[in-house]
Amino acid sequence: MAAATRRSGNLPAEVTTFVGRRRELAEARTKLAHGRLVSLVGPGGVGKTRLAIRIAANLARGFPGGGWLAELGEISEPPLVSSAVMAALGLRDQAAAEPLALLLSYLRDKELLLVVDNCEHLLGTAAQVVADIMRTAPGVRVLATSREPLAIPGEQVIPVLPLELPQDAGPLARLRQNEAVMLFTERAAAASGRFGLTDANRAAVVGLCRRLDGLPLAIELAAVKTRVLTAEQILDRLTDRFGLLAGANRAALPRHQALLATIEWSHGLLAGAERALLRRLSVFAGRFSLEDVESVCMSGDVPVAQALDLLSSLVDKSLVMREDARGLACYRLHETMREFTRLKLAHAGETEATAQRCATHYRASSQRSALGARYQLVEWLGWADLEIDNIRAVLQRALKDGDTATGSDIAVALGWYWVTRATTEGIRWLDGFLAVGGGDPVARARAHFMHGFLAVLKGDPAAARPALRAAMAACQEAGLRGLLSEALSLASIAESLAGDRQAAARLVAEADVTASGLAYPPGKLAVLQARSLNGLLQADLPQVRSSAAEGARLARESGDLYGLEMMLLNQGVAELIAGRLEQSRPPLDEALRIAGQIDDAVAQFYLLGALGCHAAVNGQARRAARLLGAADTARTRIGANVMPFLAPSLARATASVAARLGAARFEAEFETGKQLSLEAALELALDRHSSDAAAARDDGTEPLSKREAEVARLVADGLTNKQIGSRLLISERTVDSHVRSILNKLGFSSRTQIAAWITSPHQ
Repeated sequence: MAAATRRSGNLPAEVTTFVGRRRELAEARTKLAHGRLVSLVGPGGVGKTRLAIRIAANLARGFPGGGWLAELGEISEPPLVSSAVMAALGLRDQAAAEPLALLLSYLRDKELLLVVDNCEHLLGTAAQVVADIMRTAPGVRVLATSREPLAIPGEQVIPVLPLELPQDAGPLARLRQNEAVMLFTERAAAASGRFGLTDANRAAVVGLCRRLDGLPLAIELAAVKTRVLTAEQILDRLTDRFGLLAGANRAALPRHQALLATIEWSHGLLAGAERALLRRLSVFAGRFSLEDVESVCMSGDVPVAQALDLLSSLVDKSLVMREDARGLACYRLHETMREFTRLKLAHAGETEATAQRCATHYRASSQRSALGARYQLVEWLGWADLEIDNIRAVLQRALKDGDTATGSDIAVALGWYWVTRATTEGIRWLDGFLAVGGGDPVARARAHFMHGFLAVLKGDPAAARPALRAAMAACQEAGLRGLLSEALSLASIAESLAGDRQAAARLVAEADVTASGLAYPPGKLAVLQARSLNGLLQADLPQVRSSAAEGARLARESGDLYGLEMMLLNQGVAELIAGRLEQSRPPLDEALRIAGQIDDAVAQFYLLGALGCHAAVNGQARRAARLLGAADTARTRIGANVMPFLAPSLARATASVAARLGAARFEAEFETGKQLSLEAALELALDRHSSDAAAARDDGTEPLSKREAEVARLVADGLTNKQIGSRLLISERTVDSHVRSILNKLGFSSRTQIAAWITSPHQ
């Protein structure tokens, strides 16, 4: 990959050490070198996803923008296809633009490899999104997986067939090179800890691989049973199972029969409680935790006390996959297993009951966690990021069934997720449930309020005004004085955005009166936010200072990170506009640290831009140019427009830095900033010592941040990225990001050059 890269991608580490599929790997490399869209097409269970990840991992270094994986298997609605691809690329639908428009705008000038996985259930929409990307972004290559082709111009199809069947002839060394045998042997050794291919068991292993028609999923399920059975015993039992199923499944293709037989056999070996739990797990659309399982899948016939043991047993049998996230043990089903278990759930007559328990669980957990979400935002957002696919499935079912109470309650409770992650999606859900109608005044008030809140965040006063008027009316009807004060404050901001100062002043005054005397910090904080933001929009800097300072104090006392971030941002920008550099820097720095904690992309954009302006006024031209470039990338991620109060400062900073550096050098530094990873951009913005040094150097070398210098020294010591990660207690992916940033800053293309630079006299 080229040195100048913003991010290396989001590809997971390879999920297997299996080294087969050489033909498909070579064919994909050739086709992607000469074409822009390659589809891996084949039935379930042949390993398309795993193959796509391996191909992308092998080829990603050839793309300046890296390799990215967008998983569609866990979404069920066409409108979410664009959102899923955006999320995979680290984009946010927090601007006025529709997700697809923002996605295409972002990709227009990128050179990257995009894997779009599991397209079959959303084939039409997935094909349209991919076609739009092909038309708009000439530097993007797409690798799709599906059970059938996308059928769009330029598509090159690679059939993904079962693994080549082995022959029980020739030397053992040659048999070990057969891919089906390799996979069975690897999985059996991992399962039993002692399995090896020998002359004694070769016939049974060959028979198994042939009986299973070379299907990777079936082979893996069979290999797990070597923990308790020999290869010969497994083959005997599979042969019996095939005989039982043949009459009932004559319409199925032989390879489908092979997969069905293996899954059915694995299922048949389970105890009754294990079977019950496995089929109920199919209700989850994405990852799930033990707590989810205990709440949704356990009942009188399967006690909660058995949940951990039963789930552990299913993981041990490779029927459930474990995928840890954020230090929490999580689980998921393979797509083929989910399809199978959904049929079992239907045959057991449990579909409706399990879905209802799932909806009840997520409604209760969403509302329960929402009560403290504002004051435990980092932890709450971690929970929401983990559960969002399951929550989306519940929301979609509620919308389909007209269950306004459940859907609206969950959509409102997820408010902070929509605020910091997916503003447009949140509005879409709320629109859907509000259109259905019904619900009590309290529920309607909260739904209209959240709709208006999100519209204000998008800078869309035309949508915010009617939503907030409806919220105010419902609040008055329901006697929700605290929420009314918040709605009035947001309505004031909406009027300011629309240019109506008189209405803005009237509404914030009414909000202040409504909030007075209430032991409700969000109401008072909303008033202070309205006053400070209105002050910025109206150039009333004294008002901004007083309101933001009081707001920051109140937010800090109550533990409201988002409120504190906003107040500090307002405070720092006001001081910056006034030319008070020393006073502006501390609140801007603290706000940026908070924005990094909660991953608030909108705040990161504004703060990187503000700190770029600060550097420009402070005479740090190169640092300023890079921060302005990083801010431009942050803006592109969300498709945001620049707020009027910051636009003049950004324009002046850009002009002054360009004049100081010269047009060519400014463009080079600006582009370097654009290519920084988000982590590197935040580090540049916050590390004053290394940044000041960077501004002062004129010898052509690029000083590194403290962490980059540590990484560079370990690279010079010959350590791999994995070893460096272990030494510094950071992830291998983070190390990779640092190494690429170092290469970019120093203009190098190899680790050897980094080592030479570390040992050179410049140090």
